Amino acid sequence: MTAPVVDQAALREGIAGGAETGRYILRNVRLNSAVTRTGAMDAAGFFLADLTVEHGRILATTAARSRSTETSESAPIIDAGGRVALPTFVDCHTHLDKGHILARTPEANGTFEGALAATRADRNANWSGGDVFKRMDFALRSAFHYGTSAIRTHIDSQPPQDAISWPVFMELRKHWRGRIDLQASCLFPIDMARDDIFLDGMARRMAAAGGALGTVAYPAPDIDQLLDRMFTAAARHGLNLDFHADETADPAADALLRIAEAKLRSCFGGQVLVGHCCSLAMQEKSIVDATLDTVAAAGVAVVSLPTCNLYLQDRRNGTTPRWRGVTLLHEMKARGIPVALASDNTRDPFHSYGDLDMLDTFRLGTRVLHLDHPTGDWISAVTTTPAEIMGIAGKGSIAEGQPADLILYEGRSWSEVLSRAEGNRIVVRNGAPVVTSLPAYVELDDLEGLALD
Repeated sequence: MTAPVVDQAALREGIAGGAETGRYILRNVRLNSAVTRTGAMDAAGFFLADLTVEHGRILATTAARSRSTETSESAPIIDAGGRVALPTFVDCHTHLDKGHILARTPEANGTFEGALAATRADRNANWSGGDVFKRMDFALRSAFHYGTSAIRTHIDSQPPQDAISWPVFMELRKHWRGRIDLQASCLFPIDMARDDIFLDGMARRMAAAGGALGTVAYPAPDIDQLLDRMFTAAARHGLNLDFHADETADPAADALLRIAEAKLRSCFGGQVLVGHCCSLAMQEKSIVDATLDTVAAAGVAVVSLPTCNLYLQDRRNGTTPRWRGVTLLHEMKARGIPVALASDNTRDPFHSYGDLDMLDTFRLGTRVLHLDHPTGDWISAVTTTPAEIMGIAGKGSIAEGQPADLILYEGRSWSEVLSRAEGNRIVVRNGAPVVTSLPAYVELDDLEGLALD
């Protein structure tokens, strides 16, 4: 028998009405084992369940009752029709301060070197407090609309930009509190860590902002000493570390290995996250195995950025790219290395597209990195794992006693969810559907030079 069609608008309205009563039952939702520790799962990891929501929190998760089952429950019962429900997203590597500058950087050419130069020129010319605030807030409104509840952003922190952007971040974090848990990591070239005054001052700023100490680790004659200085500064100020590394096709790039070795040398007890690690895919197997064994021993986590890495890596004029630019997530995961996916850049010289939609990131990651057959628990790479990396326990999962923060899709299987953009998804926060619209690009016209006379 064909299941009755449940209209998405009516479902949204039903959840909103249930939230107003203070208690409701969301019947027949498909939960996934990777992010919900309950129930007898099917071969794809799903469990058909009823969620009882009370005062914005998940009171109970039980096996779904049949539609014909009688119940004495007086709370509203809303049938989800077997839709997949996943937790809200956790995006652990973004660049909110760079976002939406593409229109101002016509000289950008899709290469990493071109992106560096174009971004530097725009930063020097345009990144006032008002400019950074407006672009970052635009990006956050997009992410919130799509269902992201926590973000870590990197902040370009070369003086004098640090004095402009960090107060903006602090203001935005306060403004978005309760909707998006916002973290930040400083970003500067690692050779600046040679300067004791700069490094200590930046570490103090991170401690005051609750941020992570971050840098771009690239080949330098004294790279090991510079990494040791980063670990020492982080330990002194009680900070976690967040690195950009090996964003290149050059197999000689080995910053990931050196970071892991530095962590082992230092006996550092904090969290270490390394982003990109593209060159690993270009190295010989013996080197890969030695690197990943060291990374696993050090307890270092890795985040892959498929949108940006596909866009930038192996770009040569007049030729088709020969490799995908992404790192070796399967091999990492097999060793127990925590791995995540994240959005990275949006509409800037490092990636001309994107809108901080983590479903889009996961869909692309699934295709590019073959995170399917089976899909397994890869959804944790955009939910529970980055939440653990960011130290925000409880985010990225659906569990009794936690806030009812989830995304209800029209799709009823991985194939259905990942085959469409799911623009009509229902984002539920604290038990109630979010009622927002995406910010219009016209809001940025005065920054991008597109305003009509």
